[in-house]
This record gives sequence, C-alpha cells and structure tokens, in this order.
Amino acid sequence: MWLLLAFVSATLLGFYDASKKAALKDNAVLPVLLLNTLFSTLIFSPFLLDTLAGQDWFSGTVVDTSPFTGNLDLPADPSWADGIFAGHPLLKAHLLVVLKSVIVLTSWIAGYFGIKHIPITIVGPINATRPVLVLIGALILFGERLNWCQWVGVVLSMLSIYMMSRSSKKENIDFTKNKWMLFVAIGTIMGAVSALYDRFIMQELSPIFVQSWFNFYQLIMMGIVCMTAWYPTRKKTTPFHWSWAIPLIAIFVGAADFAYFNALSKPEAMISVVSLIRRGSVLISFACGVIIFKERNLKAKVLDLILILIGMIFVYFGSR
Repeated sequence: MWLLLAFVSATLLGFYDASKKAALKDNAVLPVLLLNTLFSTLIFSPFLLDTLAGQDWFSGTVVDTSPFTGNLDLPADPSWADGIFAGHPLLKAHLLVVLKSVIVLTSWIAGYFGIKHIPITIVGPINATRPVLVLIGALILFGERLNWCQWVGVVLSMLSIYMMSRSSKKENIDFTKNKWMLFVAIGTIMGAVSALYDRFIMQELSPIFVQSWFNFYQLIMMGIVCMTAWYPTRKKTTPFHWSWAIPLIAIFVGAADFAYFNALSKPEAMISVVSLIRRGSVLISFACGVIIFKERNLKAKVLDLILILIGMIFVYFGSR
C-alpha cells in the first residue's frame, strides 16, 4: 500500500509543479505562496477545528486527527521525561510540526523563486536528484549503508547534473553564475532535509495532524514574511495578479502530501524508496513544460532526464 501511495503522490506532485509554474508567470512570488498556504489551511480546516474542539469527529478513519500514531511510546527516550516536555507530549508534537513548517517554507520560498526564473524542464530534473541527497542523509544520520547498485545510481545522477549544466548554457543559464540556480539548489537541499525529518516525525505523529497544523503554521509564517518583505516594497517589484492556477497549487500539493504522509506512516515504508518514487513527478512536469509552456532545447534535456531516470532505477532496485 505504501508503494501505491508513493506513486499517487508522485503523479500529483508533477501537476503541482506545473501549477506553480503557471501561477508564477509574471507574478509576485511571496503573495502566491501566501495564498497557497491560505488555501491549504482552508482545505484542512475541518481537521484543525476537530483538534481544537476535541470532538474526535474523524476517529478511526484515515483522517483521524489524534496527534500520535502509537508507533512509539511517549516520551520517546528518558531525556524527554527529564526535560521541559515531561508531561506535555502535545506541546512536543506542535513544536515538531513548527520545525517542519520552517524547513518546508524555506524550501518552498527558494524553490518558488527558482522555478519562476528557470525553465521547468531544468528545475524538474534537478529536483529529481533529491532522492540521492536523501540517501546520503540517511547514510550519515541513520547509519544506512549504500550497496553497489545504489552507488551506481548516485554517480549517474551526479553525472546528469553536470551534463545539465552544459546544456543549460544554450539558454544563457550558467549554473555557476545564475543566482536563481542557487535558489533551486537551496530548495532541493531543504526538500531533502524535510524528507529526512519526515522519516523521524511520521513514526510518532499522525499524518493528518502533521499536515493540517503545518499548513496553519506556514500560513502564519508566510503572513509575517509578506508583511515585512513584500508588502512595503510591492510597488517596486513584480506586481501580483490573480491566477486560477493558485488554488490548483494548494489542491495538488495537499493531495500529494496526504498520500506521502500516509505512506511514511506505514512501519514498513522506506524513506529512500518513497523519496525516489516521488521524484518521478519530473515526468509529469517535463511533459507540461513541453506541452503547456512550450519550453525549448528539449533534445539535450531529454538525454539528461533519461540519465537521471536510469540512476533512479539503480537506486530503486538497490533499495528493495
């Protein structure tokens, strides 16, 4: 079941990337992101209200709002009992979600600025290397060991990035000099950090609790960011205009994350495999870049994409 959920999440993520690209066309980034968090919070508001009211309306269903999964006993280790969270597991749960919100929002802000200025057929394959970063993080943080098949996948993926940097120069995009490529890189790295963090918290917290509350906390954070960083200078920067692609962002990412969190909540799920499958969204975003956005220099990008996918295949079979 967790593999099926991962594939569903990957498909939805591809449409999410295409929606972002459409919404950001000649548009201000920060208010688009703010509206995305607003619509996401509204979508999951029934679960927030259920938690606040303590009604347990969804108890026993796939959207049960109980904070904890029961996979781990609380406190998780003696240090929690001796610390400030002793007797306050709900406070701990919320702080874990707040930290997730900070990580995700950093990834989103960087990624949104990057995808606005860089062709989606370049951004998509770069994001597709995220499973490699997740594997490296799992190697360092969780003591996992890569086998020869996984290492082949890592090498092929890194080689594809080098090839992509050469093909991108045909579009006057130099990886070493274009500042928006730095934003794309930060977004990808923080996305990998988020995946590794998800591996930790989803063994303890319930999927719908995490998703509903981290949307709410992101809304608050984005409100502060917009009021301080965008609103005072809005007349001097790219103007904001409404796009019907904006609510589509919230719908697609909400559905994709719902499948993703539920996949990770399964005890047998592997974050390396789930992360790999989700990067398969590049197929959808690449197709949208060709069909909808009429992006160019496709021949070289297809070769780079194929190399990334071959690398992912090695990583997948090495992770089974």
